[in-house]
Amino acid sequence: MNFQVTVLKILAAYPDGFAVMEDLKRDMVILATSGRDWADRTRRLAARVPDLDIWSQGLVERISGGWKITAKGRAVLDLMEARPGASEAVQVPAVEDSIAASTSPVPPLRQPTDRAKRRRERRERRREARERARANAS
Repeated sequence: MNFQVTVLKILAAYPDGFAVMEDLKRDMVILATSGRDWADRTRRLAARVPDLDIWSQGLVERISGGWKITAKGRAVLDLMEARPGASEAVQVPAVEDSIAASTSPVPPLRQPTDRAKRRRERRERRREARERARANAS
């Protein structure tokens, strides 16, 4: 599993692109233990931008107890996820060059309401399960 790609993907899934460390760590654990598919996917995405460094390239910033993906980070993630044409070879220019070539900023991804609702329900179920486990342990 590629840590930096996973961080970008997790942050992009949040409505404002911001996640507190607790949520980020929880989502990271879920994805890390989800099986080989996720690890293979992040490896393929990371191969498209071999010089990826989310901190020095300004793709993610630290803000008040959490991390936030920047517009530049969303653009790089879009670049990694773009599908090449059938006859095109996957040639990824340096991250700085690709971002500089982009003339319009990438709008933030919108999260469908039902997806956000499912995420809240999952969090609530996990919280309740933790509380039940604590109660049973004592």
